[in-house]
Amino acid sequence: MAYQASSNRYDTMQYNRCGASGLKLPKVSLGLWHNFGCTGDFQNMKEMLFCAFDNGITHFDLANNYGPEPGDAERNFGKILASDLKPYRDELIISTKAGYTMWDGPYGDFGSRKYLLASLDQSLMRLGLDYVDIFYHHRMDKETPLEESMGALATAVHSGKALYAGLSNYDGETMQRAAAILTELHCPFVINQNRYSILDRTIEQNGLKDALKPTGKGLITFSPLAQGLLTNRYLNGIPQDSRIVTDGRFLKAARLTPALLSQLHALNALAAERGQTLAQMALCWVMKDSDVTSVLVGASRKEQILDNLGIVNAAPLSAEELAEIDRITACGA
Repeated sequence: MAYQASSNRYDTMQYNRCGASGLKLPKVSLGLWHNFGCTGDFQNMKEMLFCAFDNGITHFDLANNYGPEPGDAERNFGKILASDLKPYRDELIISTKAGYTMWDGPYGDFGSRKYLLASLDQSLMRLGLDYVDIFYHHRMDKETPLEESMGALATAVHSGKALYAGLSNYDGETMQRAAAILTELHCPFVINQNRYSILDRTIEQNGLKDALKPTGKGLITFSPLAQGLLTNRYLNGIPQDSRIVTDGRFLKAARLTPALLSQLHALNALAAERGQTLAQMALCWVMKDSDVTSVLVGASRKEQILDNLGIVNAAPLSAEELAEIDRITACGA
């Protein structure tokens, strides 16, 4: 039976404008970094995507190298788009990226015009689309002139293969220079994507967060739960089916030091006082001010998506709670 989206899908979600642009993103977006590759269950992928859209998540974030194997997340999403979500294409924001290693040889990564435009063509083929809504340069490239990489993004937009340009993993100073170039090229650069969580505040230190308002750009954050650390998953040890055991590429057992576990238990207690899970409080923290447009969540099952959606209408963190989180994590006064 063909999927039919819920008629109530827009009733509760909040949508925020990307900086000074006309584009809005849902407060919670779904990232396909994990669990949508060849090792994932295809029916579970469908259920997660349907659950997300039925609850107002209109933005699905991919990259050329998401898998495993590289390209598989786009390929699987493209199949589900063709079979079930195609009637809703104009209600969706679909993004992809290029910048990390995708194929062998000197033209398969970083930021050359050759790589970026070839990668976008490949992504569109896997997705079965004529265009994506946002095309990101996935990481800074010190060896390629910034003008070349930004020119490739402008070409992608001007050719109709992307509607907007985005930057991922850029620092503030480089983002500002890129924004100036894209403005000269009349290319709508609207959004930055960077890692941000209670445990990782790099964007507050590298100037990116401070550069958002002056440049009129939005911010969508990934790894808001620090690869699962900011959930109840590891409070009582490492489960055998956890990412640390089954994958180990991005989260390693050595990260779970006694000091970190103490912090996580204290944060969990604070979340409980708010009537939230640790994950919900961590997402509320990321969305604590208007600089953040949307928070990207990952999931391995639809129940996690529903839990994360609990932040949409949650009470904001108070000044006292924010100060307590800083005290616990020793990141503030």
